[in-house]
Amino acid sequence: MRAHRTKLLAGAVALVLTACGSGDSSDTTTAGGWDDEYTEATTASDDGWSTETTAAAYPDVEFEGDEPAEPEITDVDELSTFALDVDTAAYTIGRTYLVDGYLPDPESVRVEEYVNFFAQDYPVPERGFSITVDGGPTPFVDEYTRVLRIGLRAEDLESRPDTNLVFVIDTSGSMEEGGRLEIVKHSLEMLVDQLRPDDTVTIVEFGSEASLVLGPTWGEDKGEISDAIRTLRPIGATNFEDGLRLGYDAADQLHESGGSTRVIVASDGVANRGLTDESGLVEMIRRDADRGITLVTVGVGMGNYNDVLLETLADDGDGFYAYVDTQDEAEDLFVRDLTGTLVTVAEDARVQVAFDPDTVARWRLVGYENRAIADDQFRDDSVDAGEIGAGHTVTALYEIELTDAAIDGREDRIGDVAARWLDPATDEPTERSRTVYVDELARHYRDTVPRFQQDIVVAQFAEVLRHSGHAGAWNVSELVPYADDVADMLPRDDKVQEFAELVRMAARLET
Repeated sequence: MRAHRTKLLAGAVALVLTACGSGDSSDTTTAGGWDDEYTEATTASDDGWSTETTAAAYPDVEFEGDEPAEPEITDVDELSTFALDVDTAAYTIGRTYLVDGYLPDPESVRVEEYVNFFAQDYPVPERGFSITVDGGPTPFVDEYTRVLRIGLRAEDLESRPDTNLVFVIDTSGSMEEGGRLEIVKHSLEMLVDQLRPDDTVTIVEFGSEASLVLGPTWGEDKGEISDAIRTLRPIGATNFEDGLRLGYDAADQLHESGGSTRVIVASDGVANRGLTDESGLVEMIRRDADRGITLVTVGVGMGNYNDVLLETLADDGDGFYAYVDTQDEAEDLFVRDLTGTLVTVAEDARVQVAFDPDTVARWRLVGYENRAIADDQFRDDSVDAGEIGAGHTVTALYEIELTDAAIDGREDRIGDVAARWLDPATDEPTERSRTVYVDELARHYRDTVPRFQQDIVVAQFAEVLRHSGHAGAWNVSELVPYADDVADMLPRDDKVQEFAELVRMAARLET
């Protein structure tokens, strides 16, 4: 099998070299050819992580917000359908703002990405997804309203298949700001440390134009891969189109060699040469996504950072979008959660909730504004939805206004929750569902489980930060004791402890 892959990998090298132009030109096919007088970015710390960010440039960041939806009246629309999403970039972007002394841009806040950043305690399924439902009243809604939490957890894998990784690295001049490229290089070296012998790595860089830095190389040759990563230097414009084309050309050939194939793009997203709009770039990657070549976008930097482009590419490239701002975040993505990062266990995953109008008068899905699917397309597997990695969890929160009959105990059935996805290996659909009842909801907020309270406070924090009408009259300062309560209940979760501190930071900035 390895001999067969070796032959195909050699062919991939030749084809990619042809795409680059002259195969014997050192400045287009190797890591060499750089100016010897180049010096490292002065804002990078000794371990490669940025120690300062140009916060004054934050107004140039490109984000795309969504207007909050009004609650749906159940006897008019009893169905809610959306694609599952494991992106978490919005939360880490918000954290960067706060650490640097600024409240996040409201348009950068996506509630579901704040909620899905945190760990959950959902049961591990043997296959597919487990579906967990709980909820209850909260301090942030009225006496007739409950929050229903729907949690899904994907199966774990004991081992992952051999993986063909194509790194597409932005080495344009903007990647020098704040040590962005150094962050990317350290992140990728963490991933290289986790490679198995029969994984392969290809490295493409793009500045004013794209070039092949390292042809397909076996994972056992870690030194060679790391040496190639260390040679990357920031210079020139940002030809995102050229980088994607060359990266996907390489991935297309590698995909024939077996194993899974994943393109990992690391960039600040500031495309300024070639195709620069999301729609044109998406068309390039959609065909390969349909063939099983998936995309992970890794964002770095602030200032002129383009959040919209990286999120759109990840969604349409059948992968996910993460933002790396610390070494710990890189370790989560490329070490602790490596199998989930590299292996998709569910394609085109979506959820549909059918509410019972006798029990639920009105409902509102919190977040997921740009992940909606038409209700009649729930079982249409040609409609693109979300891709979920091994071990990933997804949480959705609904505010539901109960009817008088439900409050009085005369009606108990809230509705049905169904999850549907495709098996990546067979393209066969699987559907799992369960009925939800009022008596599954706690009577008092203090009786709900700690992770539910975590999600409620995080969601309310996001709603306040985005200036949502659904936040009511609440401000950040009023959330501090609730965040502290959650931190007290989950003392071993470092991210929850950090969250409580971020809420206090935001409260100081709010005044």
